[in-house]
Amino acid sequence: MHTTSLARAAAILRAGGCVVYPTETYFALGALADNAAALERIVAVKGRPAHKPLPLLVGELAQFIEVVPPGFATGPLGADFGELAALFWPGPLSLVVPCRETLPRLVKDADGRVSVRFTPHETAASLCRLAGGALVATSANVSGGPPAATPEALDPEVTAAVDAVLTAGAPPAGGPASTVAGLCGGKRLTIFRQGATPVSILEAAGYLSEDVTS
Repeated sequence: MHTTSLARAAAILRAGGCVVYPTETYFALGALADNAAALERIVAVKGRPAHKPLPLLVGELAQFIEVVPPGFATGPLGADFGELAALFWPGPLSLVVPCRETLPRLVKDADGRVSVRFTPHETAASLCRLAGGALVATSANVSGGPPAATPEALDPEVTAAVDAVLTAGAPPAGGPASTVAGLCGGKRLTIFRQGATPVSILEAAGYLSEDVTS
């Protein structure tokens, strides 16, 4: 396993590479979200279905604004986003929102939306900031395999296929993945995955939710 420093991992990402890095739950396999070739590598390494969008994480709100279309903050979803971000970010809530047309197809669903969360993990957030943009964050395992919360649990097939492995900072804590909620406007949410942020807390904040996980 070729481990590296935070600064070197960010340089590899800026150069179009792929790295394994820690998040709040498990190690992730990632690349800059706007690098189509790197995302193709990630899908190939994981054996992940190409129609399943790759989720993103950001290390600051300014990076989120670079993912969504111009004018998003003042559009019909802007108020709900602002309130949810103030309440739950950084944290385990992924928001499904419209994204810029220029983003690669592998991060978008059929409706041109992307899943984004603001990570509370300092190493992951710092990596986003140093790399200069949102990162793909899919678990660092072959599809169907177990996620890894320790360097020792990482699949050698995955670590051999990336450019570097970053293990700096707090180790992943495991546990449930983020809750994934789609913004519908008017304080309405579509729940694509129930996870670490209880839906009851979203509802207590005044949001109506429709669960499509069943």
